Amino acid sequence: MDRDDLPPPKPPAEPSPEVHSGFVARFRNYFLTGLIVAGPIAITFYLTWWFVTWVDGLVRPFVPIAYRPETYLPFGLPGSGLVVAVFALTLLGFLTANLIGRTLVDLGERLLGRMPVVRAIYRSLKQVFETLFSGKGSSFRRVGLVEFPSPGMWSIVLISQAPSEEIATSIPGQEEHISVFLPCAPNPTTGFFFYVPKSKIVEVEMSTEDAATLIMSCGVVQPGTSSDPQKKMAALAGMAQAAQAANASARLPEPAKVD
Repeated sequence: MDRDDLPPPKPPAEPSPEVHSGFVARFRNYFLTGLIVAGPIAITFYLTWWFVTWVDGLVRPFVPIAYRPETYLPFGLPGSGLVVAVFALTLLGFLTANLIGRTLVDLGERLLGRMPVVRAIYRSLKQVFETLFSGKGSSFRRVGLVEFPSPGMWSIVLISQAPSEEIATSIPGQEEHISVFLPCAPNPTTGFFFYVPKSKIVEVEMSTEDAATLIMSCGVVQPGTSSDPQKKMAALAGMAQAAQAANASARLPEPAKVD
């Protein structure tokens, strides 16, 4: 048999597209899993570092050079200003608790009370801080739902206090109202403040931390979600595989129509 009569050699087999697709899917799943694990840790460390350095920058100018750690160490010591600030605030609270401290605070408040613009700012901030940090009030410790921005659409609100007598008498109608704050997503520090009838509020069993998480995540992280990282990773892998399957089905050619 001549060499020309032999069949041509078969080309090398190409890699199966399923193998390539499976490798990409696993790579994407592992990458997203690593991002979920490292992302919150990195952001938490970054925000903590920013806060510590910010406090250090505010406090360090008031600390004499002889008492600064970097005077005796070849490197700076992050957090020294924060420690000084904590001790200073604690000492201030201790001094304010006695008669001399209360007298000095009253004198300072009287001086601020005579300044037209500063007076309003100081009184408002003092009331806010006393309400938030006293631990006795109920403002913003309850979560509710109101119909906003239109009927049938519900928004999360933080329930505050009842309106003052002057505002309550100015609101039309005889129904009791209550003040609420509606945070905006994804930044819950901004939002809307308004008075709503008490009967229009649906109070829910949810902590303010869960409500803030729900708002900042735009509904992605729901209250009661399992905190097990293995379950979260498995759910993420399932979501990625489902998205891959959806994309693969979308790329499939449509069957030819038979007339």
